[in-house]
Amino acid sequence: MTKLNILAVIGIRSGSKGVKNKNIKLLDGVPLFSHIVKTAKKTKLINRIIISSDSRRYQKLAIKYGAESPFLRPKKLAKNSSEEIDFIKDLLKKLKNKEGYIPDIVVRLLATCPFQKSHDIDRVIKKILFNNYDSAVIISKCKQHPEKSLKIIGKKKKYIVSYISNSALKVGSKLNRQSYKDAFVRANVIACKTFVINKYNSLTSKKPGFHIVPETIDIDNKLDFEYANFFLKKKKL
Repeated sequence: MTKLNILAVIGIRSGSKGVKNKNIKLLDGVPLFSHIVKTAKKTKLINRIIISSDSRRYQKLAIKYGAESPFLRPKKLAKNSSEEIDFIKDLLKKLKNKEGYIPDIVVRLLATCPFQKSHDIDRVIKKILFNNYDSAVIISKCKQHPEKSLKIIGKKKKYIVSYISNSALKVGSKLNRQSYKDAFVRANVIACKTFVINKYNSLTSKKPGFHIVPETIDIDNKLDFEYANFFLKKKKL
């Protein structure tokens, strides 16, 4: 098989609200984003890693820890409300126009998921290479089944109902967790053929493949950082 251009894209904008400078906050002595960069470099299939950031400080750190960061992301694509797909399309357009580089496959990785495994990333890429999928996603089982989700309704007198069926709660129901069909969430690695991005304005096609992994840690707040540090200490012991 001819060698394909397989690009990993990692977004690390500077405007984090929950934890200031979250993407470069130290975890085990190095910036958070550097963990997923290190993992991407260990894969057998990814052959280019680019970090997209709106910060020159972040760009310099990206290069220091082994990634490329050839373009500064426009501020309009780095807001809290900005869509991820837009900065990826902007990056791909610049790579094409300025370098003539068009990847065959784009792999979206998250800086906030530092404990992904390189072989899992390779496996989701192989779903595209060898299993006739245009896109594929790493997924893991839900900790809380979606059929147990609730929502608040009512105007004057508010109360809770089932999020899915809108029906009243059946507290004390004998239905146990083993009775539910398996439900999954994205574990935050998405791979796709490049044409998918423009055709669907998305990283996934209509029928994406999948690779299942155990629960992953996605860092969003200070408590998540504490848990990640605890996990690392336990792993070292």
